Amino acid sequence: MGSQDEHTDGTGRRALLGAAVFGAGGAVLGLSGTARAAGAGSAGRGGGLKSLPVPTVIGHRGASGYRPEHTFGSYQLALDLGADIVEAGDLVPTRDGHLVCRHEPEIGGTTNVADHPEFAGRRTTKVLDGVSTTGWFTEDFTLAELKTLRAIERIPANRPHNTLYNGRWDIPTFEEVLKWQDEQTRKRGKQVWIYPETKHPTYFRGLGLGLEERVAKLLRQHGKDKRNSPVILQSFEPTSIQRLNKLVDNPLVVLLSAANTRPWDFVDKGDPRTVADLITPKGLREIAGYAQGIGPTLDLVITKKADGSLDKETTLVADAHKVGLILHPYTMRNENPFLPAEYRRGTDADAYGDVFGAFKRYFATGIDGVFTDNADTGVLARADFVNG
Repeated sequence: MGSQDEHTDGTGRRALLGAAVFGAGGAVLGLSGTARAAGAGSAGRGGGLKSLPVPTVIGHRGASGYRPEHTFGSYQLALDLGADIVEAGDLVPTRDGHLVCRHEPEIGGTTNVADHPEFAGRRTTKVLDGVSTTGWFTEDFTLAELKTLRAIERIPANRPHNTLYNGRWDIPTFEEVLKWQDEQTRKRGKQVWIYPETKHPTYFRGLGLGLEERVAKLLRQHGKDKRNSPVILQSFEPTSIQRLNKLVDNPLVVLLSAANTRPWDFVDKGDPRTVADLITPKGLREIAGYAQGIGPTLDLVITKKADGSLDKETTLVADAHKVGLILHPYTMRNENPFLPAEYRRGTDADAYGDVFGAFKRYFATGIDGVFTDNADTGVLARADFVNG
């Protein structure tokens, strides 16, 4: 993978653009989308990130609180519920090189592949980013074979209601998503945004199935590879984002897991740094050289105590804004097990807690948006926050 200091002109230009787009915007984040758009002036022309309401509500894998994730049923509902952006989708390749939308390449938990006797022999164990994983993998199927499968609910214990929709939708391709985005934009009379992620890019490059070139090629074919294109690209591997930075001009976001973890590309290359190193002022400055934002886990914004309740707000929001990066943390979900301890209500795994209280606390940190499985809840929480 290319080193970070290549094409300094390009990365420097991107960093300046990022600072121009987000630095000034930081002062008006509390305003409604309309007020911000009115104040954005020429910078907001032609769409781009500045055209989005802040805080931005991002439909995590669609409306996965209500429908099996990464299906057109889930994506469609996210738009219906008011999501500003739909995370369509997590991109993994097929054996014949097509990109499809699945949370992971292992599809035993998100499709009915186990019910297909003709694919029983494909069940296998692989080492995926250092973890031994057993199941069925997209890279062992052609697109035609994958299209015979149907999506199912990934976490039925928390979302028994979603199992009603098991088997209703197939696995979307990224190309289908790009066409769907255009159709929905026309139908709704407003620009629909998507937020795809390259999944396990080092792993797939090792198999000869490089993701970034495939993503870039499709974006170019659909005229969606520009700075103001309504497609934000994200990855947990910084080198994947650096690679994309050289291939397309789209807004780019580095995803950040727990502070003590290492991105897999770092492990693979022997880079000793952890996420904790990436979120220092120095690490954030470096990210701002090739990306426009970060997608931290919510625990990097407000830490948690041992009992799962919220502890201290970190300096991450201020530090990231200082270098012109936006923050879109993940993931707000309505059910008790996914909420900080003090916002849980009752003991049922699928009962809703005080999610509005949690949204309010996180929005107050100054984040620019948030991934949520429940876009309608996020939209109401934003209205409370902006008008409160």
